[in-house]
Amino acid sequence: MEMLSMSYFMNNLVEIPLIQPAIDYLLQIPVIGYIVALLLWKPLFALIFFPGLVTLLIVLLFIIWFERKLTARIQWRRGPLEIARPVGGIIQPLADGMRYFFQEVIVHRDAHRPYFLQFPILIFIPVLLPLVMIPAGTIVGIKTPYALPIAVAIISLIPVFVVAIGWASNSRFAYIGTVREAFMYFAYEVPFIISVISMILIYGTADLIEIVNKQAIPGIILNPVAAFVFFIAMVMATSRLPFEIPEADQEIAFGPFVEYSGIMFGLVMTIAYEKMYVMALLFSVLFLGGGNGFNIAILGDLSPTVWLFIKTMVIMVALSFLRSIYARIRLDQALKFSWSMMMKLSLLSLLIACIMVVV
Repeated sequence: MEMLSMSYFMNNLVEIPLIQPAIDYLLQIPVIGYIVALLLWKPLFALIFFPGLVTLLIVLLFIIWFERKLTARIQWRRGPLEIARPVGGIIQPLADGMRYFFQEVIVHRDAHRPYFLQFPILIFIPVLLPLVMIPAGTIVGIKTPYALPIAVAIISLIPVFVVAIGWASNSRFAYIGTVREAFMYFAYEVPFIISVISMILIYGTADLIEIVNKQAIPGIILNPVAAFVFFIAMVMATSRLPFEIPEADQEIAFGPFVEYSGIMFGLVMTIAYEKMYVMALLFSVLFLGGGNGFNIAILGDLSPTVWLFIKTMVIMVALSFLRSIYARIRLDQALKFSWSMMMKLSLLSLLIACIMVVV
């Protein structure tokens, strides 16, 4: 019962000097004070606000609009414009989400109906769980010395759910996309894990909080090869061009997700963007110092979250550029690149890490 008492939450509250008088006032009001203390309790704040659900939703709405707008501009089009024209159609993804919500969800007769409907929802478990491991200064959902391997292991489960979604769809296009997803999964996963191991060796810990604290010099300078391999693996894992092979809109019409409609399509369509957000956060923590930056005093505990958010958005915007400037390569070309060049570079990053540890 002590864990549910208000005093328990008060010992670990997010401090924001800018609005601290208002927070102190609300904390004195019965019931409302308890709710405020609960929401500002750091583990729950990390889950709900940053880097959790609220920030994830905002990032999804922005990055989908930005990617469509950027691609349109490069192709001499205007992109989304009709919804909220004065602000450049920035709420177009929200309008699309509302449209998906009211559309009929069609389950074709050959689909494995229970799994067809369950997997697009269950996949949010491995997508959201890594967020509670990622620290933003002192704000973190779960503190553990094994945060990095746990986060990587959970992220590695996402393609398994994608394959299961394709299997449950039971159609030829979904089958082709599923097979491609499986091939790509094995192609990028090994170099990705090796690059992560190399950074664990350099930092001497798998605790993400300790990793951030040890980055007087950012990880991208300590081991740029590992950062490069991690970035390319991130492009492949999130099906960004030129590795948009499992989905391939022009060939297999969104691959494993081809049979989905309505709100179920809205859910599966955002999976790649959610995975991009999680991996960009991890990249920022491993190679860019996470929440490190000059202290913004009036924001208090939110200062590191601002820096981590900015770094993460820079990574995501860079990934969005790829869609506009690259064509899609073939599956065999991607596999050859991954099992030759990426594997060599990942082993080189591991060698660099070993040398740094020994020296």
